[in-house]
Amino acid sequence: MTGYTTLVFDCDGVVLDSNQVKTEAFYQSTLPYGDVAAQAMVKYHVDNGGVSRYKKFSHFLERIALEHARGQQGPDLGELLQAYADHVREGLLSCEVAPGLEALRQQTPDARWLIVSGGDQAELRDVFAQRDIAQWFDGGIFGSPDTKEEILEREIASGNIRKPALFLGDSKYDYESSRRAKLDFLFMTCWSDFLEYQAWVTKHSIPCVGKMSDLLFKL
Repeated sequence: MTGYTTLVFDCDGVVLDSNQVKTEAFYQSTLPYGDVAAQAMVKYHVDNGGVSRYKKFSHFLERIALEHARGQQGPDLGELLQAYADHVREGLLSCEVAPGLEALRQQTPDARWLIVSGGDQAELRDVFAQRDIAQWFDGGIFGSPDTKEEILEREIASGNIRKPALFLGDSKYDYESSRRAKLDFLFMTCWSDFLEYQAWVTKHSIPCVGKMSDLLFKL
């Protein structure tokens, strides 16, 4: 952890214990298309951690609903997004913030902190402000509809992300995004919903840590 000029954090499963909040919201919002379609949506969501809700719901309507709903009518894209946002908001305001995060902020006073998430940007900024943690992320809080690749490329080009930089994430997509941006990567295991991560991190020689508080002992 020492020596990094910038720390980039994913939100769900890293800063907030919100992966299950999002999973349940995807299920509930697509349930009007039937349980089979909603379960298929959950699987697609979990298999594509870190991808924005916009892309996931578009995929649902273009592929999953056509295959599994058997002609059953349901909400359109805008209605799905609104239902999802309604389900998610309460959960984001009440789920646990990573223990040790505030202490880590205090121990890295010279590092710039950013959130780069697949979550909705306006929603994230509002939730972080209400939970009084927005000020820890002095480099900004960024999310969809821009992709993580787009955000990282833009913030590196502007000089907001200065290297050496470390991305802390909990999904394959986080790792792939960090590689494309040439950032170091640390996989956070504690709240990840990527259940087969152990073989994957071993195969790719990816460093891991369990809880955010474990990083305090690495400084």
